[in-house]
Amino acid sequence: MSPSNTRTPRRSPRRSPRRSPRWRSARFLETRAALLFISPWIIGFVVFTAWPVINSAYLSLTDYDVINDPNYVGFDNYVQLFEDPKVGLALWNTFVFAVLSVPTHLVVALGLALLLNSASKATGFFRTAFFLPKMTPPVAIGILLLLLFNGQDGLINAFLGVFGIDGPAWTTDPNWVKPALVLMNLWTVGSSVVIILAALRGVPQELYDSALVDGAGWWKRLLRITVPMISPTLFFLFIVDSINALQSFTEAYTAFFGAGNTTYSNDAALFYAIYLFQQAFEFLHMGYASALAWLLFIVIMAITAVQIVVTRRYVHYEGGNP
Repeated sequence: MSPSNTRTPRRSPRRSPRRSPRWRSARFLETRAALLFISPWIIGFVVFTAWPVINSAYLSLTDYDVINDPNYVGFDNYVQLFEDPKVGLALWNTFVFAVLSVPTHLVVALGLALLLNSASKATGFFRTAFFLPKMTPPVAIGILLLLLFNGQDGLINAFLGVFGIDGPAWTTDPNWVKPALVLMNLWTVGSSVVIILAALRGVPQELYDSALVDGAGWWKRLLRITVPMISPTLFFLFIVDSINALQSFTEAYTAFFGAGNTTYSNDAALFYAIYLFQQAFEFLHMGYASALAWLLFIVIMAITAVQIVVTRRYVHYEGGNP
């Protein structure tokens, strides 16, 4: 046979080895075990989160007073939202409170975390001391607000009087109600302090050493090294605190809308969640309250999306921006 007639045998394409049934069985057992372990969370999410959300979407299209069966009314509840002046007032109060509260909360938390980070002794004690007020029930904080910020004999005005300052009527003057709530909100700043402190401990010391060699002062090191390096943590707290501020309820309700409370200026403290609660559980307008809840959900989602888009360029990640 001549060499020209000799053909090189074709190689069959490489096939990936088939996985054995034993391997598939092991993978199935691992998946089943994982689902079994997370099943309590799945059941809790479906029963206590997913189903109430779906049901509230249906109730928002009905006239429902808990006693009688829901009566389908279409989008009448959503039309009423734009005609109800209390909705605009509650949204405005909530936005003002959020704008005042979130930056103040972050700045104070960052300052306290920087002090703790620079302390060489008793850091654990102060970390615990700052966090303990977070364990205070919100109802107690609302009552404490009335005791501290009472315009006549409150401790805050008594302290200001030592320096000859005539303190304002924190709980009766509409212009000072929200600042009083913002200051009282600092009572629970300890959780943010602990989170920021953990982020500060992760900043490489080499960066500070290099900055010191270059002659950078404390303020420049803070702005050029500390804040950029912990910006993901600040961004996380900014988003979470904003959502919490938009849902503020317990402290303001306890202080200004408690049973038989007709002394203090309620309109200035009428937050959106409080108005939603009143419609649902005081007036039994469950359908309208469900529409209010969905409006709040949309507003929070929109504000969060804007925050993510606007602040993403200022957040520094070690592995690069996502």
